[in-house]
Parts: sequence; structure tokens; C-alpha cells
Amino acid sequence: MEEITATDLSNLTGTFKSHMVHLETRDAYGTEVELPHMAKWKRGEPDDFAWLEAWCEKIRGHVRAGRTARRAKIISEPLSDYQRWTYDIIPPIVEAGEDIRWVQRRSVSELCIPGNDFYLFDDERAVFLHYAGSGLNTAFTTTTDPAVIEMCSTAFEKIWALSILQRDYHAS
Repeated sequence: MEEITATDLSNLTGTFKSHMVHLETRDAYGTEVELPHMAKWKRGEPDDFAWLEAWCEKIRGHVRAGRTARRAKIISEPLSDYQRWTYDIIPPIVEAGEDIRWVQRRSVSELCIPGNDFYLFDDERAVFLHYAGSGLNTAFTTTTDPAVIEMCSTAFEKIWALSILQRDYHAS
């Protein structure tokens, strides 16, 4: 595994050839970008989602070029505050073209899942996201090892088969 930077990951999310998948497995994250917006949500203040626009535009560009982006979110129920917040902010991302789905944690008990969240690009490169207990990102590692790629791809597709479309999932 090779360590990469957040900029490297951002470049990968912008330059894949045909498809990108992303698996999220945590009930809470604490990314520096998101925390102020989640705090506003907790206070009941409106969000104009302008801070999501760069990601949405990236996704729209992929869709225009015929590329796909899928994200599966494994969640515990009832939802954590973080996941309730993401449920409220996801619609603009889905409207941009990222297929985001929800997977009830109890439905994946019999699956083998990699130990960290990951992106998989074109079934050629995996990037693992590493977090502190607080949910803050601590590192990104990447590999092109075919066995790891196959493990991630297989896990994602099995999880995807159990997923619920954003429009059909009703947060509790």
C-alpha cells in the first residue's frame, strides 16, 4: 500500500475512465469541511449547499461523459445524527448524478467487508480511507493489487445488491 494525499484522491475522483464506487461503513464522520455545516443543521439553520457544488459539478461532468459514480452507505438504525444530516444533504448530489444508496447494517452481517471505507476506480485502483475514532480522516492508502481490487469489487457488489435507493429509503 502506498500513502497518498487528499489532493491525490481528489484527482482520482475526477479522472477515472468509466466507473467509480465508494463504500462508507461508519455511522459518524468528522471531516473538517462538513462539521460547520452539520452544526448549522443541528441548530435548525438552513443550508444553501453551495459548499457541495464543486462535488456536484464533478459528478455532472462524469455523467455527461458517460461515466458512473455509485456510493453505498452502510448505516445503523436508528440513524446517528451524522447520518440523519447526510440524509438531508444528499439530494443535490443524487440530482447531480451520483447513485447513492443506503444499506441497513443488519443486512450485511453475513458478508465479508474490507476493514476501511474505500473508493474503487475502474476496477483498477482501490483507495482506502483511514479515520481516527473521532471520525476525522487520518490517511489515504492506495493499491492496484488485483486480489485487493477483486475483494473490494466483490464486497461492493454484494452490498449494492442489498441497498435501498435514496428516494426509497426513509430515515428513521
